[in-house]
Amino acid sequence: MTTDMTTGMATGTVANVVGAVLALGLIGYLVVALIRPERF
Repeated sequence: MTTDMTTGMATGTVANVVGAVLALGLIGYLVVALIRPERF
């Protein structure tokens, strides 16, 4: 493997983790907003 390929894979992994955290946070927010809409 070349250094560029390894860096590209690492960048993709970081992007996937960030995307997963944002998606889970959004899902959690929407669930709470559905259960307790008076807070929003």
